[in-house]
Amino acid sequence: MRIAVFVSGGGTNLQSIIDAAESGKLSAEVSLVLSSKSDAYALERARRHNIPAVYLSSKEFQSRDYFLHAMFDVLDEHKIDFIALAGYMKKVPPEIVKKYKNRITNIHPALLPAFGGKGMYGMRVHQAVIEYGCKVTGVTIHIVDEEYDHGPIVAQKCVPVSDQDTPETLAERVLAIEHLLYPQVLEWFAQDKVIVSGNIVKVSQ
Repeated sequence: MRIAVFVSGGGTNLQSIIDAAESGKLSAEVSLVLSSKSDAYALERARRHNIPAVYLSSKEFQSRDYFLHAMFDVLDEHKIDFIALAGYMKKVPPEIVKKYKNRITNIHPALLPAFGGKGMYGMRVHQAVIEYGCKVTGVTIHIVDEEYDHGPIVAQKCVPVSDQDTPETLAERVLAIEHLLYPQVLEWFAQDKVIVSGNIVKVSQ
């Protein structure tokens, strides 16, 4: 399975996926890293592992159609089978979602459907969890559809929230779980263990 990882920032989840692939825990290849920001450190992570690193932003194109064609071209050029969003701050065009139906995943630092949707990312999520008084938060990996943080859920893992937590301390613990869970879920896809039926996801053993 040839994976494209879409990023916008530092790329710690990208690193966990690369490490899993290189160690053999993930039977897939990270064949492309695509960033919506030219200065994302994730691009440097990709280059250090000799993975093609591409900056692609709609701001650089005359029209949406040109941007869309460029995205299709780069995915086709690298023969991408699967897309993993890992801190990608842009909405994936519906045409891409359609072509890669049930083959695009996103990771979210909360237990969806709670604390999801447009504008809910990064520290904003952890701040909201603490302000709401939650005793438990977690990580969600879901299949991407046309809406933010909305598609069928593939896996979730809980993380306790303590009374002493700040958004930063909570983020650190949640991120540690993200780094373990994402490569594991991608391995399920690589082994064709994920069955999607409507909004229901089953993972065969």
